[in-house]
Amino acid sequence: MTDFAVLRAPSQVLFGAGMAAATGRVAAGHGRRVLVITDPVLAGTPGFATVVESLAGLDVTVFGEAVVDVPGSAVDAALALGSAAEPDVIVAVGGGSVIDLAKVTALLLAHGAPLADYYALQSVPGPIVPLIALPTTAGTGSEATPVAVITDPSTDMKIGVASPHLIPRHAICDPLLTVGAPPVVTAHAGIDALSHAVESFMAAREEPSPELVLGRPQVGKNLLSDALALTAAGHIFRNLARAVDDGSDLEARTGMLYGSLLAGIAFGNSGVSAAHALQFALGAATHTSHGLGTGLLLPYVMEFNRPARPDEIAQLSSLMGGDAVSQVHALGLRIGLPQSLADIGVARHELRPMAEASLGIRRLVDNNPRPLNVDALEAILNAAWHGEPGRLRAVGAAVSP
Repeated sequence: MTDFAVLRAPSQVLFGAGMAAATGRVAAGHGRRVLVITDPVLAGTPGFATVVESLAGLDVTVFGEAVVDVPGSAVDAALALGSAAEPDVIVAVGGGSVIDLAKVTALLLAHGAPLADYYALQSVPGPIVPLIALPTTAGTGSEATPVAVITDPSTDMKIGVASPHLIPRHAICDPLLTVGAPPVVTAHAGIDALSHAVESFMAAREEPSPELVLGRPQVGKNLLSDALALTAAGHIFRNLARAVDDGSDLEARTGMLYGSLLAGIAFGNSGVSAAHALQFALGAATHTSHGLGTGLLLPYVMEFNRPARPDEIAQLSSLMGGDAVSQVHALGLRIGLPQSLADIGVARHELRPMAEASLGIRRLVDNNPRPLNVDALEAILNAAWHGEPGRLRAVGAAVSP
C-alpha cells in the first residue's frame, strides 16, 4: 500500500507543570463569557482553584455536576446551564467523562439537540463552541481526539459521537493536575492510554484516497499515527507502574500525561479496534470502568492480531524489553488489574452474547488488522475469561472468517 499520513489535533497544545495558570489568557482570546465544566470532586481541588483563579476578570459560570459515562441527565443539565450562560468558550477540567460532556455540550449549544442526530459519522455540520480541555488523568486522551463517548439513554450502552469538529481547540496538559488521582484511577486510566497507543499502532491500514481521509474522522494506520503511537507506548510502559506506586512522582506523572496526549492524537487519527469494541459490551454487562476492560482485554487482542502485525509486535517487544503480549499482560497484573473476566463476575455463557453485541460496533471492528467475526470475538473473550493469552495461539486460523 502507498504510505500516507493524516494529522488532526488541537490548534494549540500547552504541556508542562504550571500550564494550568495559562487558561484564563487562552480563554480571553475567545471572549468574556466562560462555561467551566468539571465534576464535584475536582471542583474542590487546588488544581481546579488554579484554573478558576486564572479566569479572574471574565464572566464565569461553573457546571460542577459531571459524572462518569456521561448519562443523558448530565448532558441535559449542562446544556440547560450553557444555554442560559451563552458562553463564548467552554473550559473542561477533568477526566475523559468531563471532557466528553464538554464536547457534546459545545456541540449542542452550536447546532441544537437532540444528540442522537449526531451519532452517524461526519454528521456534525460545522465548528462547535471553542473548547479548552485540561485533563486531570493520563488516560483517555480526550483533550486531543475527535470522539466523545456518552451513554445512549435508549440502550444504556456507550456510544461514540465522532467528528473532527469535536477536537478541542486548545489542550492544556499540566501534570500537576494529575497528582491527586488515586492509584486505581491512575491504573485504569493509564492502561487505557496504553491500549490507545497499541491499538493505534496495530490498526487496519486502508488504501489512501480523498474519500477516505475526508469521509472519516479516523482513517486507520498511517505514518504520523505510527510515530506518535510508538513514542506514546514507550512513555506509558516506562511510567505507569511508577505513577500507580507513588502518585506524587512528578516525573512519572509527566511521562504518563505526555504518553496519554500522544496516544490520544495517534488514535484520534487512526482509530482503535477490538479491545474497545469488546469493552463496550463488557462495560455494559459488568459496570466496570472503561480502562479496566480495555486494559484487561488488550493482551488478548494483541495475541489474536499477532499474525497480521508481526513487525509491530516486534517493535513493541523491543521497546518493552520482551515479548510485547507478555509484557502488557504482566504490566496489567502488576498495577492491579484482574487476572481474568471470570474474576470480575463474567459467566462463561455470557461470552457469546457479548461477542455478538461487539460485532455491531463496525467502526471499531472494521479497524482491526485481522478480520473479525462472532467466533473470533468469542475466542478472544474466552481466552480472557480463562486469563490465558496463549490460548489464542492454539485456535489461530480456526477462528478466522
